[in-house]
Amino acid sequence: MYIIKVKGIAKIPDYVQLRDDKFTLLAYFRLDRPDKSLEKLGLTDKIPYIMSEINDLPFGEIKKIDI
Repeated sequence: MYIIKVKGIAKIPDYVQLRDDKFTLLAYFRLDRPDKSLEKLGLTDKIPYIMSEINDLPFGEIKKIDI
């Protein structure tokens, strides 16, 4: 799975994209509200790990994580 952190501008908030190995979009959510999107993917137990990876990631970079 890949994480992409996107910096918002003006009134548009910061967002995160989660993509699979084929780079298909799995989830797109606001940085401050990840719970609902991650629950839909069945990743509720992985939220702390995913959020720690997102918080350490600079904006505009792509990071591969293993879940």
